[in-house]
Amino acid sequence: MKRWAHHPRCVPVARHALRGHLGAWGMPTLADRAEVVLSELLTNSLRHARSPQGRLIETRYERLDGGVQIEVHDANESWPVLREPSADAECGRGLALVDAITGARWGVSAREGVGKRVWAVVAQDDADAEGEVPGR
Repeated sequence: MKRWAHHPRCVPVARHALRGHLGAWGMPTLADRAEVVLSELLTNSLRHARSPQGRLIETRYERLDGGVQIEVHDANESWPVLREPSADAECGRGLALVDAITGARWGVSAREGVGKRVWAVVAQDDADAEGEVPGR
């Protein structure tokens, strides 16, 4: 588990760390999709989980058989909700992207103490296992 301050510059550093884990685990083909998922979950936490003040965000990466589970923990009690954004919306597509990349293998749960754990599974056997990211 790694802790991060509420600052946007933690996102690329966290992506780099995840890519390193995937390489060490022999799963470099997951890196592009896993980095997009991590970026969306971590950015959501940075944007929407601003309280309580002074709390850090945590990331955790768990090796699975044929994939990786990515977790983002924060101290905010508000849970993200998958929505269908309007065609002209400038934001609100992050969870839809996570949903598409993971084949709907993501969720939110309570954690010990305050806040929540948002998790997503990126697997080798996903429909886009060629390393393609939807929308790219």
